[in-house]
Amino acid sequence: MTTTPTQDARIREPLLVNLFAVFSERDPERRMRAIVANYTEDVIWSSPEATTRGHEELNGGAQRLIDRTPDFVFTAAGPVHVLRDLGYLAFTYGVPQQPPASIGYDVAQVRDGRVAVLYTLLNGFTDREQQD
Repeated sequence: MTTTPTQDARIREPLLVNLFAVFSERDPERRMRAIVANYTEDVIWSSPEATTRGHEELNGGAQRLIDRTPDFVFTAAGPVHVLRDLGYLAFTYGVPQQPPASIGYDVAQVRDGRVAVLYTLLNGFTDREQQD
């Protein structure tokens, strides 16, 4: 079974929103609006630190990350790859104009154009992060 360009877009767009309108958004109200519009109500986010369930916990997890690394930004490290209802997006995370502190990727299962399950995996931290 292959997907059409329209189906692919329904996977790609939520992954880009995830990276830029949620985990890069400093304003909690704007971030929550993006979460409500782009994630299922029962969304599960699993990261190396914890697993969250629902909009409020996802918003709180994003806020904690932003609070710990206020000068860091996410950068997409390639295109979103799509396989049926899954999307994969590699990213880097760090201070702009410096080597990334961390590299990783998000894998999301998308249901009806909204993220239902999100896995964040880290490939590790770069030498720069280990020296801090």
